[in-house]
Amino acid sequence: MAFLLRWYAGLVLAGALVSCAPQGAATTPDDGSTDVADLFVSELIANATQAEQEQQAQGKRFLSCTQDDSLVVDLGYAKYRGYRNASAGLNVWKGVRYAAPPTGKLRWQPPQNPPLKLDAPVTDAAAFGPICPQSLPSVPNAPYVPGNEDCLFLNVYAPPNAAKLPVLVWIHGGGYGLGDATQDMSEIINANDKGFVAVTLQYRLGAFGWLSSGEVKKKGVVNAGILDQALALAWVKLHICQFGGDPSQVTITGESAGAGSVMYHGIAVKGNLGTLLYKRGIAASPYLPFQYKYDDALPTARYYAFSQAAGCPGSGNVFDCLVGKDTYTLQQASYAVTQQSPYGYWGFWPVTDNSYIMSRPSQQFAAKKMNGKSLLVGNNANEGGLFVPPTLTTQDDLVNWLQTAQFPNLTPAQLNTILAANPNDALTSATGPHYETNGLTGLTAVQVSQDANGQQQRANNIYAEAIFVCPAYWLASAYSGGKAGQSAWLYQYSVPYASHGADVPGYFGPQTPNQSDDFARAFRRIWGNFVRTGTPSISAQLANGAASENPGAPNPATNWPAWNDAAPQLLNLNTTGGVPYQTQLTWGATVTQFADPGLRNAFSLASAVDWEGGRKARCDVYMGLAESIPL
Repeated sequence: MAFLLRWYAGLVLAGALVSCAPQGAATTPDDGSTDVADLFVSELIANATQAEQEQQAQGKRFLSCTQDDSLVVDLGYAKYRGYRNASAGLNVWKGVRYAAPPTGKLRWQPPQNPPLKLDAPVTDAAAFGPICPQSLPSVPNAPYVPGNEDCLFLNVYAPPNAAKLPVLVWIHGGGYGLGDATQDMSEIINANDKGFVAVTLQYRLGAFGWLSSGEVKKKGVVNAGILDQALALAWVKLHICQFGGDPSQVTITGESAGAGSVMYHGIAVKGNLGTLLYKRGIAASPYLPFQYKYDDALPTARYYAFSQAAGCPGSGNVFDCLVGKDTYTLQQASYAVTQQSPYGYWGFWPVTDNSYIMSRPSQQFAAKKMNGKSLLVGNNANEGGLFVPPTLTTQDDLVNWLQTAQFPNLTPAQLNTILAANPNDALTSATGPHYETNGLTGLTAVQVSQDANGQQQRANNIYAEAIFVCPAYWLASAYSGGKAGQSAWLYQYSVPYASHGADVPGYFGPQTPNQSDDFARAFRRIWGNFVRTGTPSISAQLANGAASENPGAPNPATNWPAWNDAAPQLLNLNTTGGVPYQTQLTWGATVTQFADPGLRNAFSLASAVDWEGGRKARCDVYMGLAESIPL
C-alpha cells in the first residue's frame, strides 16, 4: 500500500506540476504554458518505471501474485468484490473503474486516477460499466447510439487461485468511434487450460477521444483515447497482481482499431518504452486509414464542424464553449460529423500529437524501433467490402471514389500508380464470376472474391490492402531484423467468408457455424501459446485437428517461421470440406460458407511476397506514397 500511495501522489495529470518526470521530457509552448499531454506521458513513464523497479526489488511479494479468497481487491481508491462464474469456471470482476470520470472540465484532458479513498466500501463487481458515446461509420441510415461519458472501466477474467499467470489485455475495435469492453474472455482462457488472466478495457471514442486541433492541444490533449488506454495499461502493471496476473508478462491485443491501438502503443514515444507497459502484442487486422498532424487542415476542419454541430462558433477559440455543453449535444455533434464523412469512415481518429504518438507509423516502421518484445499479426482474406460503397461499376466510378474518399491527398499521377499496381479492366458484373481465390494460382483478390468482381472488387482490395493488410505486413517487418532482437509472425484468416471481423468468434467465441471445433481450438491455442510462451506454434494434433485422417501428420503451424524480410512467409489459416450454406452479408451480397459435418483444417505456409499475385509489391507502392496519404 505504501507504493500505491506514492503512485497516486506522483502521477500528476492535467494542469498540475511535475514531481518526478524526467528532466526535459515536457515541452513548453510559446505562450509559457505547459503541455499537459507531455506531463501525463512523463509521469506515466516515471511511475511505471518505479512500479517495475519496486516489483523486482520486492520479488517475494510479487512472485506470490495471487487472489484473495474473498475475491476482494483493494485498489486504494475503491474495493471491488468479484464473483465466481460457475459455468465458465472463472472468477470475474466487471465494471472496475480505472480513471476518474472524464466529464465537464475533464473533457479532452488526460485521464486522471480516481482520488484515493482508503476506507472505501466494498462494491460488488458483477455488472459491466456503461459504454462510451458511440458513432457508427458513415453508412446510409446509421442509427445514433448514445453512451455515457463516465465510461473508463475495465473487466478482469481470471482462473480460480490464479498465481502469477500471464495477462492478455483486449482493446476493442470499432474505428475509434464504436465498441465496448463487454467481450467475454472465458472461451479463450479455457481453451488454453486456464493458463492466463484476461482484461478488457474501454476508452473514449469519437470526438470525446480523438478531437484534434491546435486549440485542443493548447488547452487539453488530442488523442485522449490512446492516453486512456495507456493509463489502463499502467493500471494493469500496478494492480493485476491482486487478480493473480504477472505484471511482467502482459500481452496487449485488439482487432481493427484495437489492433491499430496495439500498433500505436508499439510506436509510442518513438519506440523508447521497450517492455515498460507490455511485453507482447497481437494485432488482428490493424486499422491505419490516415495519420495527420494534430493541427493539420483535416482534423482542424473536423474540429470546427464538430463545434458548429454542437452550437458553438465555426472558427476561432471554441474549446471553452464545447467544454460547457451538455453531453447529449456533444454526442449528437460527434455522430453528425462522422455521418458527414465518406462512406465507411468515421469522423475522428488518432493524430501525431508530439507527446505519445510522436511520429507517423510509416516512419517508425522503417526505423525498426518498436515497443514490446514480439508481435503476432494477421489479416482476413476479405477485409474491404464492409467499408467500400457497393455501387462501383466502371473505372470512372473507382477513380472518383479514390479521389474523394480513399486517397483525397494524392495527385492524379499518384492515383495512376495505384491503379497500375492493381490491374483490372473488367466491369463489375452482378452475374459473376464470384469465388474465393486461393492466394497462389488463378485470379487474385485484385480481380475477384465471393463478394464482388471487376471494379468493385478492385476497390474492395485497394481498401483492404491499404488500410488493413499492408499495415499487417509492415508491422511484421518492423518487429523483424532490428537491433532489439524482436520477432513477428504473420497469418491470414481465410475461412470463407473471411470478411472484416469474421475472425473474432474464432478466437473468443462463440464460434460461427463455419468455424469447426477443430479450427476454433487451433486458432485459440495459437493465440494462447503466444500469450504464454511468446511463440504461436502449436502441435500437429491441434493444427490438423481431431477430425483429420492423420492428426499427427507434419503441419507448418508446428514450426511456424518468424517473419524474415529476405523471404517473408505467412501462415494461411483455412478449412476445407463441409456442407455449404448461404449467408447474406450486411452490405447485401450473398456468399457461400461451409459447416460441419466434414470440415477439416487446412493450414499452409506461403510466400508473403507472391501471395495474391504479388501483394508485397502493392504494399510497397502504398508505403512509397506514405508521406502524401499520409500514413
